[in-house]
Amino acid sequence: PKNLPPEKKTAIMAQAQQQANQQIMTGMIESMTVACFEKCAGTSGDRLDGKEQSCLANCQDRFLDVRKAVQDSLEKRQGGM
Repeated sequence: PKNLPPEKKTAIMAQAQQQANQQIMTGMIESMTVACFEKCAGTSGDRLDGKEQSCLANCQDRFLDVRKAVQDSLEKRQGGM
């Protein structure tokens, strides 16, 4: 509606942004899980051995490092607009 007060519009926009961010995070975690599991797991039967656990931890750390770097870069670009 066109006649919403500005604070209500702001609240609705903030909620929509929060929901979009949640969907992005969910997708990223799913991608990370699949990619790291495919890379690291499956060589020692039905349980993860120490090497696989270490591989998964490192893979997740790198995935999160890259996500942070991309986020920082996007924030810099948006700040420059």
